[in-house]
Amino acid sequence: MQFHSLKRAGAVSALAFALAGAGCANMSDTDRRVGTGIGVGAVTGALVTGGKVGGAAVGAALGGAGGWLYDREKKKRYYYDRYGRRVYR
Repeated sequence: MQFHSLKRAGAVSALAFALAGAGCANMSDTDRRVGTGIGVGAVTGALVTGGKVGGAAVGAALGGAGGWLYDREKKKRYYYDRYGRRVYR
């Protein structure tokens, strides 16, 4: 029974990654980082709790928050010059 729920969680997360990956070309850096955090957090939460939906939801929320914090930290390290190029400090 445990394997079946993990298999289902893996299939759902693979579908979510495929759908999210299709639209990443027009996303900002922040959107990509938060989306990646949500995906990784959902899969991790599902694996830790044995495929329970609540665990995946909590993992997605924590992963999204982690992705947003990571984005804020990355943005402290660069700025854009007058030509629109990213310059790292």
